[in-house]
Amino acid sequence: MTSTLRSPLNDEVAVARPLRIASSASVIDLEAAERAAANLLHALGIATDSEGLRGTPRRVARAYAELFTPSPFDVTTFANDEGYDELVVARDIPLCSVCEHHLLPFVGLAHVGYLPGERIVGLSKLARVVEHFARRPQVQERLTKQIADWLDQHLQPKGVGVVIEAEHTCMTLRGVRAAGSSTTTSALVGTVRDDPRTRQEFFALTGHRA
Repeated sequence: MTSTLRSPLNDEVAVARPLRIASSASVIDLEAAERAAANLLHALGIATDSEGLRGTPRRVARAYAELFTPSPFDVTTFANDEGYDELVVARDIPLCSVCEHHLLPFVGLAHVGYLPGERIVGLSKLARVVEHFARRPQVQERLTKQIADWLDQHLQPKGVGVVIEAEHTCMTLRGVRAAGSSTTTSALVGTVRDDPRTRQEFFALTGHRA
């Protein structure tokens, strides 16, 4: 069974516990990245002296800097004073990351849920956690587990479930060129993993079979 969770975001008496999440990226040298992008294009036989390509190395450097730099944010948790004990699931969170093997994007949706313990989290912050771990060279399996492990560690819920569906351009644009194919991964923790009914409910809420 599921029920509607009253959001605590406007509850002035809720006890909030903020946690600062900072970017883990190293210092970015855009000029060096621009030179490297130009060198790569030249090595591939592509001249960059035309009007259309003259600014491409700079644009490539800035694009990858953006893809690899998560925004810092505050994760605010609240005391679960009402004893809410049903699943909280955020579906269809847009996701964009970069395959660490070919540096090509993979895009898709993340479905994130947890069974609260003593703390609940502002609902928009589930999307922030997804973005935080996606903004770096990744593999989908690791990304799925990192999101689940972070929520388990910092919320200490009774259970966590994460499902990611993504299309990998390193698979659809090159190699096998399997256009339209997608990859699904899941990570389950605690009650969501160990209790068959909770696991089934989580997958039903995310539109998947257990």
